[in-house]
Amino acid sequence: MKLVDLPSIELPKGPPPAFTYSPPRQPFLDIVHHDDEVLLLNKPSRLLSVPGKGETHKDCLELRAKSRFPFVKPVHRLDMDTSGLLLMGMGSEAHRYLSIGFERRLVQKTYVALVYGHVREGEGLVDQPLICDWPNRPRQMICPLRGKASQTKWQVRGYEGQHTRLELTPLTGRSHQLRVHMASIGHAILGDKFYAHEEAKTAAPRLCLHAEHLSFRHPKDGARVEFSAPCPF
Repeated sequence: MKLVDLPSIELPKGPPPAFTYSPPRQPFLDIVHHDDEVLLLNKPSRLLSVPGKGETHKDCLELRAKSRFPFVKPVHRLDMDTSGLLLMGMGSEAHRYLSIGFERRLVQKTYVALVYGHVREGEGLVDQPLICDWPNRPRQMICPLRGKASQTKWQVRGYEGQHTRLELTPLTGRSHQLRVHMASIGHAILGDKFYAHEEAKTAAPRLCLHAEHLSFRHPKDGARVEFSAPCPF
């Protein structure tokens, strides 16, 4: 597969936009799969993965899961505005096993995104190091000198009007990685309030990013299992 680097463009700067936290209540908990070791949920957009600061940001997928499965522990996170598959361990041992899988990059994740404009090449790679834009956190930024290595593979699935549907495969797991990388090559994810320019930001009522597919080794026997959640946009 020939991978193509697209030229980078300057990202938006300044403090992130203010927002009112009003997470969806239905469905309260969308369970894709659960057994004695693993809980896999389909997180809706606009719901935090873990509790935020203060009582008004307490509602989250983790606490909703704990209301039914008290010993569950999240293994990773999704951005509040990102929907899709989120994996949790049913107890400390399962959580540790799954966490090691993430650390060793044995977990395979695939996302779907609608991005601004037509991406001309069929597939490519964004290889741009990322670091927190500390004065404007939680924004992230590209920093060749101090940033951590970050790579995202992308592949065109099709064109929808003026925009492109992409399959995104993160090779690393940095905060906001997919959002920053797509914006950096001039194809911001639609509805992205942090990194998109105004036209892309207002082109969709939500962030058009969904964790569609997840593959990992099961804590029970080490067998590889795969799950998917249909894209809602």
